[in-house]
Amino acid sequence: MNAATTESQPDARARLLDTAVQVIRTQGYTASTVDDICRAAGLTKGAFFHHFKSKEDLAVAAATHFSQMAERLFGDAPYRKLADPLDRLLGYIDFRTAILAGPIPEFTCLLGTMVQEAYDTHPAIRRACDTYISAHAADVAKDIAAAKALYAPAAKWSAESLALYTQAVLQGAFVLAKSKGGPEVARDCLAHLRRYLLQLFNRPPGNEDDDHVGTTRHVHLVRRATTRKQRRRSTAT
Repeated sequence: MNAATTESQPDARARLLDTAVQVIRTQGYTASTVDDICRAAGLTKGAFFHHFKSKEDLAVAAATHFSQMAERLFGDAPYRKLADPLDRLLGYIDFRTAILAGPIPEFTCLLGTMVQEAYDTHPAIRRACDTYISAHAADVAKDIAAAKALYAPAAKWSAESLALYTQAVLQGAFVLAKSKGGPEVARDCLAHLRRYLLQLFNRPPGNEDDDHVGTTRHVHLVRRATTRKQRRRSTAT
């Protein structure tokens, strides 16, 4: 297989996107170069520019790619099957807590990483990050709205504002994890968020060990499948 064929393959584009997500989450957008991404992907700059016009063009595409992966991850999560919308909301927080493991770049958010650096200098990146952060919050807001109707119908706050607040806690937790060098502080932040939600909806804490076990098992399976997929891509020719 010649170099030109390799560079034009759809798999080369996917490898560049997967690599960009990892490299940018590790180094940040500004510090990550096209050379860094090509080297880590095992591809030439010719392959890069066959698929992307610039690093910014790749970053915008990587935001879409990252969000699609997140949509699949959360869409298949076990809490989605719970009947009570408040249980689904709490299950979402539990799931987010369960995936706070491993090296920091593996659990932090590409969108939050990029928008903190590029919100003023790269409008296209800011718009892409806003689009996907807002879309994720809107999905969370659906369960919040349903839970509010059941448990706090007279509350003055909106489902949309609370959903954005959950994302603010998450993004702040990622920043603290980076500053502290580990996920423990982020887990503490989400534990506080969970307690706040229980109070907001007048739900006393209960024994949810079974839910935690199911969530953790699902996370391990997803990680294993993702690792296998990335290995296949890295060895493709």
